[in-house]
Amino acid sequence: MIKQFLDFSAVGRGRIVILSTLGTLCCIAVAFGIDSYSFETGTWRWGSQPLNNVIIPLLLAPPFFGYLLGKQRELAIAHRELMVVASTDPLTSCLNRRAFTAMVDRYLDRIAAQEAGHSGALLVIDIDHFKTINDRFGHVCGDEALKAIAQAIRQALREFDIFGRIGGEEFSVFLPGVSPDRAGIVANRIRTEVLATELNLGEESCRLSVSVGGVTFDRETSFSELYRHADQRLYEAKRNGRNRVEIVHHASPVSPNAQVGIH
Repeated sequence: MIKQFLDFSAVGRGRIVILSTLGTLCCIAVAFGIDSYSFETGTWRWGSQPLNNVIIPLLLAPPFFGYLLGKQRELAIAHRELMVVASTDPLTSCLNRRAFTAMVDRYLDRIAAQEAGHSGALLVIDIDHFKTINDRFGHVCGDEALKAIAQAIRQALREFDIFGRIGGEEFSVFLPGVSPDRAGIVANRIRTEVLATELNLGEESCRLSVSVGGVTFDRETSFSELYRHADQRLYEAKRNGRNRVEIVHHASPVSPNAQVGIH
């Protein structure tokens, strides 16, 4: 409750308290100004009942400002909730494809304006044999698998890494500022976290695994370019047996040097 009154953002109650207080003080100042100025003589003087200049604004201004600012806060909360709904996958609570793509592109555009710092990695993660899970256990269990895997991926990421669901059983992770070696470590951590996840389905249990394709970069690039290379690596991981990580380093626009991890 106290935090709400210390929050001065558009959705915080602290903003209402501060602005209502300032508005009330302004009303008191205006009341004194109008009551104290003589239009006949052009001079300032105390009114006949100066106490009313305080009491009346104190009675009327706080409810007035509180009501208006409260409505603005409700609109701000509704707008934020709509933005969350529009950008979030409802099943896994990670970013949806549109929001994920837009966020990565904005990051790449921002670092493109800098002289240094063009580094990072994009991982594409696909659940192995997901159709078999749906066919054998049903789509409800398939949804539970998606949620469990999303949670396992989150545990392997930093707070500021970007994570989204970009397809039916396909996730993607953007790792800003990581080296190729570090990207491989994170990709393997994701794979092992998922592999350690056991999905209990009534009397049966199901082991989950993912294949990971990735691309690292150290130059200006775009999401579509990175995704194309990462998706190719994902295809290689699946072709080579699944439950694997395959990463390529995108160092130049002509001939990227592949760094393939077998795990």
